Amino acid sequence: MEAWFRSLGEKPFHARQVLKWIHRHQVTDFDRMTDLGKGLRARLKEQAGVRVPAVVCDQLSADGTRKWLLELCCGNRIETVYIPEADRGTLCVSSQAGCSLDCAFCSTARQGFNRNLDAAEIIGQLWVAMKELGDGQPITNVVLMGMGEPLTNFDNVVAATDIMLDDLAYCLSKYRVTVSTAGIVPAMDRLREVSEVSLAVSLHATTDELRDELMPVNRKYPIAELLAACKRFVAGDRRRRVTFEYVMLDGVNDSDRQARQLVRLMQGVPAKINLIPFNPFPSAGYRCSPRERIDRFREILSAAGLTTVTRKTRGSDIDAACGQLVGRVHDRSRRQPGRRMLAGGGL
Repeated sequence: MEAWFRSLGEKPFHARQVLKWIHRHQVTDFDRMTDLGKGLRARLKEQAGVRVPAVVCDQLSADGTRKWLLELCCGNRIETVYIPEADRGTLCVSSQAGCSLDCAFCSTARQGFNRNLDAAEIIGQLWVAMKELGDGQPITNVVLMGMGEPLTNFDNVVAATDIMLDDLAYCLSKYRVTVSTAGIVPAMDRLREVSEVSLAVSLHATTDELRDELMPVNRKYPIAELLAACKRFVAGDRRRRVTFEYVMLDGVNDSDRQARQLVRLMQGVPAKINLIPFNPFPSAGYRCSPRERIDRFREILSAAGLTTVTRKTRGSDIDAACGQLVGRVHDRSRRQPGRRMLAGGGL
């Protein structure tokens, strides 16, 4: 922004003013940026504009969760979800139109993949949510757990999260902005070098054999490599832990044996475990583990000293729960229909 103002022959400090107006105050009309001179405001109207994703649909769940369907300039649509809680307000944003990783239990993967979102489209979701929510519902946390794999859109994700952390923009804590990944190991190492955001890892299995089936990315970056990268990510920061997401699939990954295997995998990794009840969608091919099975799995982990939480299912009545986001994507992945489905007993 400073470089752009210099290119206009203007003072670079105007970048700070404009960033505050756009991100702190959700102002897009240059005439309302009253600490800019009238001449500069007129010039900005001629040469620039502030555009945000268009709200196509705004849905409110019975539990207070709110989901926006947003349309991009290319016609693709993405979904953004706000989850209010007593002590926080979490916004789940998308990083891609669709997803290319083909995880077996995720409805987003069924839509195929179109393209990466640019930094403006990622941060625009936060801008829209703040504008729509107003002052009464603050956003304290942002998680990049919506549509897409954030670390395959590395540069745009880092640029957007930098704005989230910036004092001129949203002033969020590095411990309250979380990038989720299915396990793109080289990008995890790069992220540690260039960003201070927190990390969540979608694990969902305790053996390479099962994770290969659930998450094909594991064939390239198996569990041992993934966990080594997690240890590197938190090294040197005592406050930092990796959050591991583990979706509970009935008869697939929820046995006592698998819980004990997960305990062994977590040795030496500063970790928090989120157990996620599976959220069904049409032709999913899976069932959610029964509540008593989830509770038993959590008990085994907690007894071993692992911080473990069963995530509440929020927004399922508007398809806003984990794994249910679909938007509308012009698929460029050329996937073949009739994917394989897992069923039967756990390993």
